[in-house]
Amino acid sequence: MKTVAKIGAAFLGAAALGGSAAFALTLWEQSASNETAVVRYAETIGGCAVTDGDTIRCGDERIRLLGIDAPELPGHCRSGRNCAPGDPYASTSSLGAAMIGELTIKRVGQDDYGRTLAMVAGDKGDLSCWQLRHEQVIYKAEWDDGLNVARTCPRDVF
Repeated sequence: MKTVAKIGAAFLGAAALGGSAAFALTLWEQSASNETAVVRYAETIGGCAVTDGDTIRCGDERIRLLGIDAPELPGHCRSGRNCAPGDPYASTSSLGAAMIGELTIKRVGQDDYGRTLAMVAGDKGDLSCWQLRHEQVIYKAEWDDGLNVARTCPRDVF
């Protein structure tokens, strides 16, 4: 498969959207079959493992991926909550498959459980976008602080 790389001006784009210049550096790779974004954020993280389809742990830091909700593992969907449909094991496995290469992070806050809310990317691109593209999670606009996920993921993901 022949790949042609095009460099996008994400720093200018982020500034135009009112965001920080550290929003992301995006490289667009066009293949014969589709167009995918390879995203890198400013800070590198390591020692990461998958917790479930929307959460990873990097050392002592628990990181909740921004803007998505994965199916809950058995016994984890609290009463009265409308949990994401799907197979929690397939979602967890999919996220693990996306965590290839150097991981980078853009932290945006903390949730009520003390987890870091963040955008994380590896060689396969942004992890939230990966999970959406592979239909392993649902998009939650109300959980997408600053619409970071909506701005980062290719339009065909939604």
